Amino acid sequence: MAAVICARLSGQLRRQVSLRVGVAGWLTTAAAATVLTGCGPVDDAPRVAWSPPSPSLSATPGPSPSPSPAASVSPSVPASPSPTPSRVFRYVFPIVGKTSYAHTHHDYPASDMMAACGLPVRAVTSGVILEARRVDQFDKANPRGEDKGGMFVSLLGDDGVRYYGSHLSAVQTGIQAGVRVAAGDRIGLVGTTGNSGACHLHFGISPPCLRTGDWWTRRGAVYPWPYLDSWRAGGTKSPVSEVTAWQRAKGCPTAPTSG
Repeated sequence: MAAVICARLSGQLRRQVSLRVGVAGWLTTAAAATVLTGCGPVDDAPRVAWSPPSPSLSATPGPSPSPSPAASVSPSVPASPSPTPSRVFRYVFPIVGKTSYAHTHHDYPASDMMAACGLPVRAVTSGVILEARRVDQFDKANPRGEDKGGMFVSLLGDDGVRYYGSHLSAVQTGIQAGVRVAAGDRIGLVGTTGNSGACHLHFGISPPCLRTGDWWTRRGAVYPWPYLDSWRAGGTKSPVSEVTAWQRAKGCPTAPTSG
């Protein structure tokens, strides 16, 4: 039986060994053979960056995806990276096509982006999907707050901020909790599901807080319009500082204050 010896060698010593040792000769003898192999450079470091599989998505318009018959609810995912205000992140405008939005919202900060049903909705920055709901569970007779968004996608950006788009007509195939997306990847289509009377995208920006299920924070904590204005013009204005300040002042509410 051959014995395998695994030795960590520096580059210089490994070259000397390869010149002086006749490995092939040993393997042809009738007696037990000994093979000397390298274990890789001594300075090899393990890869520690977590990167879930990225779906094959396109930011350009294409056929409407077929929604899954069941909703997708997020499991726990690795902690988000610590936001770095000095780092420049890439952002894109969330809707491909003609849209308009106001600088106001009703009882909490958010933006209702009016647009035609079926227009593509994109990930505004790179990150990991926290939640994706493919079934409209809203019931007018029992209008629960968690169902008012209809079909939606929640994204934890690499900047540490959560981005939420709801009232979708469909969630893009392959978009589910734990999947990594890049800025510009299609995540769904504009619709009017949930508590909605017209085609539009409800867009919310918030800290991750409970990460999943906390719809009262997920729906919107700061006004998105200053950032939407920047991204539409090709800018990189980041909500990191404002979201961080909001969380420092208000913490993370554990229950809704309104429906």
